[in-house]
Amino acid sequence: MSSDEAVDYLVIGAGPAGLQAGYFLARAGRSYLVVESGESPGTFFTRFPRHRKLISINKVHTGWDDPELRLRTDWNSLLSDERAPLFTARTPRYFPDADEMVGYLSDFAAAHGIAVRYGTRLVKITRPDDFVALDQHGNTFRAKRLIVATGVSLPNLPDFEGAELAERYGTVTTDPADFTGQRVLIVGRGNSAFETADNLIETAAVIHVLGAGSLRMAWRTHFVGHLRAVNNNFLDTYQLKSQNAVLDGRVVGIRRDADGYYVKVAFERVNEVVKEIRYDRVVLATGFRFDASVFAPECRPQLTINDRFPAQTETWESVNVPDVHFAGTITQVRDFKKSTSGFIHGFRYGVRALHRILEQRHHGVDWPVADLGEEVEAAVEEVIRRVNTSSALWQQFAFLGDLLLVGPDGRMRYAEEVPVDHARVAVPRGDFGEAATHAVITLEYGADHDAVDPFDVTAGRKSQDDVQGLDGRYLHPVVRLYRGEEFVAEHHMTENLENEWDSEAVHRAPLHAFLRAHLATPLTVRA
Repeated sequence: MSSDEAVDYLVIGAGPAGLQAGYFLARAGRSYLVVESGESPGTFFTRFPRHRKLISINKVHTGWDDPELRLRTDWNSLLSDERAPLFTARTPRYFPDADEMVGYLSDFAAAHGIAVRYGTRLVKITRPDDFVALDQHGNTFRAKRLIVATGVSLPNLPDFEGAELAERYGTVTTDPADFTGQRVLIVGRGNSAFETADNLIETAAVIHVLGAGSLRMAWRTHFVGHLRAVNNNFLDTYQLKSQNAVLDGRVVGIRRDADGYYVKVAFERVNEVVKEIRYDRVVLATGFRFDASVFAPECRPQLTINDRFPAQTETWESVNVPDVHFAGTITQVRDFKKSTSGFIHGFRYGVRALHRILEQRHHGVDWPVADLGEEVEAAVEEVIRRVNTSSALWQQFAFLGDLLLVGPDGRMRYAEEVPVDHARVAVPRGDFGEAATHAVITLEYGADHDAVDPFDVTAGRKSQDDVQGLDGRYLHPVVRLYRGEEFVAEHHMTENLENEWDSEAVHRAPLHAFLRAHLATPLTVRA
C-alpha cells in the first residue's frame, strides 16, 4: 500500500555524505528523512573499489591526543559532537578494506539514530510546488528542499566507435587467473585503472594502460584523486621493461574478430599517429558520472564538466533549480582536481558548512562566531591556534577558510570553516554581521607547487630564516585582508616540516606585525 510523507528536507542517498547531512539535521531538530535504494548504508562501498582496498588513509597511531588534530590523518570518520563512532576504532589498517567502510557507516547511522528509509529507490522527482519524489513502490515523499547525496552512480563511458565491445571496471572479473597469459588493454589513467593493472601483473602476459595527457602523481600535485603510490607498482614494471606499458594517447575505435580485439590508438607522443594493436581483453576504467535521470525536466539540475556532475553555486545549490543542494563526492565541481571535496575527509566539512548555510537561510540561526575583543594579540593567538589544530582547513586547503571579522567599533569576531567562495559574497552582504574589515585564513600550497619535484633537493632552496613564506610551495597558512569586497593585503606564514606554525620569531611576530599594520586603527594595540 502506497503512502505520502512530507518533510522539510529529503536527503537522497545514505552514503557517508547523506548520513553526515542526516546527523546535522537530526541534531538541529529539523524535519528530514534520508532515503536509500540499498538495504544498508554505503551501498557503493559494497561494490567499489573492485579490489576492496580503500585509498583513504586510516592512521591510528599519531602521537596526538587532540581529537581534532587526529582527524587530519583519519580520512574515513564522519563528524559528530560525540566524536563517535570513529573509523580508527574498527581497524588498524592504513589502507582499510572497503567492507570496513560498509560496517562503519551502519554503526554511525545506528549510533545516532539517523532516520533512513532503506530499500527506497526513487524513480521520479517532480516539483509542482514542493518537491515530490516517487519511489518504486508508489510511495511519495514531499519536501521543501532536497539534499542530493547519491554520488556518481553511472559509469563514465567514452564515445569512440566500438566502446560497447569492451568490458567495464564495474563488472569485469577481479580474479587474476582469468587473465593468465593474455594481452590486456586498460583504458583510463586513474586509480581504478592502475588498481586493475596491479592486480594482473602476476598473470597477464602484457598489460597496457592507456590515457590522454601527462600522468599526474598525487604526491606531486597534492590532489589525492590523482594516481596514488599504493596503486603505482605497475609503473615499475613499465620502466624496468617487464612487458607492460603506459600509453599516452586515445582510443579511436575498437573492432573484434575471432582472434580478439583490435584497438586503434592515436599516440600523443608521435603527433597522433594511429596504430592498431591486438589484445585479448579490453577494460574501460574511465570513471563515474552523476545520474540526473530521476529528475523531471522542470527540475532537472544542469550538468557540467562533460555532463559528469551537477553544476553548483558557492552554497552547493543547483545553478538552475533553487532548493536542490548537493553533498558528497558530487560537490567536487567546486574544487575540481584541486582540493578534497570529492572525498570523505573533505566533504564531511562541506556538509557541515552546507548545514550552517541552510540553518542561516531558512531557520534564522546565525553562523557560529566567537568574540575576540579589540586587541590584536587575541586575533594572533586565535589564528595560530586554528592553523595548528584545525582539520577542516588542513583537509579542505584553499577551499574552506576561517574569517576574522572586524566591526566598525573595532571589536573582532571569528567564524570557522566558511567556504572561501561563499565568504566573498556573504561577508559584504552582511551575513556575518557588520564588518568594516575582514581576513580570510586558509592553508594552501604554493601557486606552482605541482611544477616542482619535492624530492629534488636543488629545487626551491630557501633560507631557514625566511619569515615571509611568499615562496612556500608546501602547505602553509595564508591570511588575506579585505575591506568590503576590496582586497588589501596578504601574509604567508612560512612552511614548517612538521606543520607547526607557532614559532615566536618565524610565525607569531610576523603575523602580529601584519595584523597590527592593517588593523591597528581603530583596534587597541598594546605597546
